[in-house]
Amino acid sequence: MEIINTLGRRKTSVARVYMKKGKGNVIVNKKDYKEHFPVAVLQGKVVQPFEKTDTVGQYDINVTVVGGGINGQAEAIRLGISRALVKVSEDYKPLLKADGLMTRDPRMVERKKPGQPKARKKFQFSKR
Repeated sequence: MEIINTLGRRKTSVARVYMKKGKGNVIVNKKDYKEHFPVAVLQGKVVQPFEKTDTVGQYDINVTVVGGGINGQAEAIRLGISRALVKVSEDYKPLLKADGLMTRDPRMVERKKPGQPKARKKFQFSKR
């Protein structure tokens, strides 16, 4: 099996995922994913696609992720891994889609508008 290359995005995070047959190693930015994501919840998000498809320990993953915070990065990696698994076998798609792992979350930070301190907040209004 050759290396499968996919992309995952969330907020401003972009994760490039390279997947090949292996022992289940997940490397994120040249570090183990448990070192990159010290929080157990985020580690769970990264391996969630493997648990849903019963493929834990079958593939080695190498990820380069840039931008955003650690939560956005974890979710970007999750989408990239899900897309890579679907490239391996189309049978995984309904399983992953049922949990919403195949959907790119479009929510982004709203831009700041001129004449306002933030996107929606307004300066104090004085009638007189």
